[in-house]
Order: sequence, then C-alpha cells, then structure tokens
Amino acid sequence: MKKHRPLLIGLGVLVVILLALILPFLIIPGKYSFNQFWNLFFTKIFSLHYFGSFFLPIVKAIPMTFLLTIFSGFFGLLLGLLLALVRINKIPVLDPLRALFVSFIRGTPIIVQLLLTYTGIPLILQAINLNYGTNWNINGVPTWFLAILAFSLNEAAYNSETIRAAIQSVDTGQIEAAKSLGMTGFQVFLRVTLPEAARVATAPLGNSLIGLLKGTSLAFSISVVEMYATAQIIAGQSFRQFEAYIMVALVYWAICIVMENLIRWLERALAIPAPPKSTGTLLKESLDPFAASQTKLSQDSNTLGRFQP
Repeated sequence: MKKHRPLLIGLGVLVVILLALILPFLIIPGKYSFNQFWNLFFTKIFSLHYFGSFFLPIVKAIPMTFLLTIFSGFFGLLLGLLLALVRINKIPVLDPLRALFVSFIRGTPIIVQLLLTYTGIPLILQAINLNYGTNWNINGVPTWFLAILAFSLNEAAYNSETIRAAIQSVDTGQIEAAKSLGMTGFQVFLRVTLPEAARVATAPLGNSLIGLLKGTSLAFSISVVEMYATAQIIAGQSFRQFEAYIMVALVYWAICIVMENLIRWLERALAIPAPPKSTGTLLKESLDPFAASQTKLSQDSNTLGRFQP
C-alpha cells in the first residue's frame, strides 16, 4: 500500500481536478442540457474520431524517433567517456579544447546546434570540393544523419560531466587494492573503476536519455519526420491541432514510462548487494570500535575478488 501511495494520491488529485471542471456545468444552467452539451463537445470542439485516427500515423513515426535516440545516446555516451577521461587526466592541448567544446554546447540552444549542423556540413563539403576538386554531393547527406551528429555532440558535452563525477566517486582504496593484486592501469579501469562508475551514473545518464528522446522532437526543424513532425503534418492537414498534439503527448508519455522502468531495472541489476551480517558479527561490531572498519575492508576484498585477472 505504501509503495503505491504516491500513485493513488496523484490519481485522487486528477479526479478532483476533473470534478472541478465538470461541476460548474452541472450546477450552473446553460443553453444546453448536460447530455446535449457533452455530445456537442465531442463532435464540434474535441473530435474523438480525429483523435483516434491520429494514433497510427504517429506510431508509424516511432522508429525514426528511436533511431535518433538510440544512435545519438550511444555515440554521445562514448564521446562523453572520452571527454571525461581527457579532463580527469588533464591531457595537454586536448583538455582546453574539451573545455571550449563543452562550454559552447552547454551555452547554446540545441535547436541552434541542429541548424548549424544542417547548414554547416554542406558548406564544409562545398569547401572540400572547391579546394581538392572532389565531387561530394552537398545535398545528399541524409537529414537524420545530421540530426544524430548534432544530438550526439550535445549529449557528449553533458554526459562527460556526469561520467567524470561517477569515475571520481569510486573509492581509491578499491583502486589501490586492485593494483596490489597485479592489475595494470587499464585492467583496473576496465574491471573496477568502470563497473563502479556505471552503477553511480546509471540514473543521471538514464534521465539524460529520456531528455534526449523528448529533444528529438526538435529534429523537425531540419526536416526530419519523426513523431512530433508527423503530428504537425496531420494537424495542418486536418485543422485539428489539439487532438494531434494530445495524441503525440500521450505516445511520448507511454514511451518514457517504459524507459523509466527499464532504467530502474538496470539500476537494480548493477547494484551490488551487501553481504548479510551474522549475529556474531553484529555483536563484535558493537563491542569492538575497529570491527566496523575491518568488516568494510573484508567486503571490499570480496568485491575486488570478482575483478582478479
């Protein structure tokens, strides 16, 4: 019951709001009776027919939305990891360039970045053709590719800070213990630092992915026909804007709920459960002031045992 209490409270508030909207029509007499008014409402004001007919066209555009989200999220994660490592290791030349890139991406709107990519890539190809005599088709680059490029760079800038904080949150004691077992620096990073950092970064990176899913709606500005662009097209054709936008909002909402549950499942899968304490251990910790620290060191050793080469 306690687990579902927030959901029940939210449903209760929603019912109260709906009743507050309906009650004035029940109490204050108008030109039409209650039944007549609602019949007219669902035919002339809000069309259930158009609302239902918009579902399939919007659902058919889901693959393009997923294409933008999955590829942009993947490349943004890889590039974000590289940028985080550059900052942590303070690599000369690369670190100032990273700082400039992150500052620019975080300081400009994503729609501007999309338009810069959409107009800038053809100009770069045109310059290459002019200088080297090549024959690149400047208008042949798919718009979805340009959108993925822009979204990937945007995600990388934000993910780099999340990944950096997650890597630096790993206990240095575990890293030193892994090195004492004879692991190389790369093995320590791959088997100890990265799994621990992934567990910390799962939630913020998942939130970033959900934000990316919703942000793909801006790809319509460079002529990519995804869910939001489809809603705009059918709204313009039928002149039923509200029905189209409420339908696309519900589809986005449903997809985000599924993604939220997948992220929670991934968090639980990556979590390392603490070993249960026996009665003797609890009694020892209560009597010995150093027992707690010794128990923690033992747990760390058990955890690192999984990463031995």
